[in-house]
Amino acid sequence: MLVSSAANVVLDILFVAGLGCGAAGAAIATVMAQAAMTVYLIAYTVVKYPALRFHPLRRIKEGGSAARGARFGLPPAIQSGVSSAGNIFLQRFMNSFGEQTVAAITTAYRVDTVIFLPILNFGSGIATIVAQNIGAGDRERAQQVLRTGTAVMAVISLALTGLVLLLGEHLIAIFGLTPDSVEIGRSFFHSIAWFYLIYGISMAIRGYLEGTGDMLFSGAAGVLSLLVRIACSYAFRPVFQNMVVAYAEAFSWIFLILVFLGRYLWKKRIEENGRPRSEVPPIHREP
Repeated sequence: MLVSSAANVVLDILFVAGLGCGAAGAAIATVMAQAAMTVYLIAYTVVKYPALRFHPLRRIKEGGSAARGARFGLPPAIQSGVSSAGNIFLQRFMNSFGEQTVAAITTAYRVDTVIFLPILNFGSGIATIVAQNIGAGDRERAQQVLRTGTAVMAVISLALTGLVLLLGEHLIAIFGLTPDSVEIGRSFFHSIAWFYLIYGISMAIRGYLEGTGDMLFSGAAGVLSLLVRIACSYAFRPVFQNMVVAYAEAFSWIFLILVFLGRYLWKKRIEENGRPRSEVPPIHREP
């Protein structure tokens, strides 16, 4: 990250200030900085970890492992690419609301990026611990991780909701926006913050599903939620006006939690039906 950040700063100065390339120069600098980080990581890995050294002409000894790795790695990579393309459409849609709204919501998303880090990182933590327990054959403990993780995620989400409702307006004002843009940003946070709990719980369930190896479904659900967000942005514009961006994202979170919860319940039912009869928990009925 230090290599990437340092390269980004130097290249920004070169392309924007030195060569006058403007926004295109900033984009080129970002891509080249990411490429520098990738080269550094590969070089470090080759030197530090002999087991991970590779050669393009060398036959892969563990083809099955490579295939499993691709199955886990490709879906999130594809989802990331599709999400970036979808965000271009959303940015174009948002530009139609005028300069003040664009500045306000763009800044609000910058703040959101930092605020969501606890939710995203905790979701990744759930996925890691669930995967460890699934690998150890302890599915009951994996279920316990989901229950505990969901409870903690709910607390985190509610705390972030309170933080945004109280300080969101001041956080946006730090970026030097006009009073009108700050007010639009405040309205954005007050519209979307109430849905943080839904997003947090959906990320907890997603972490569990990814921990069980359900990466393809998770990636597909992410792509579909983006399509829902785009569709809702255009469909509900007459209703919510310039706040439709906030509500469209909230609707996509509702879609996510329903899809992930349905997938979890389906997998749990299949798992219980596949157990020996003695392992299925008894059903207690009132007399």
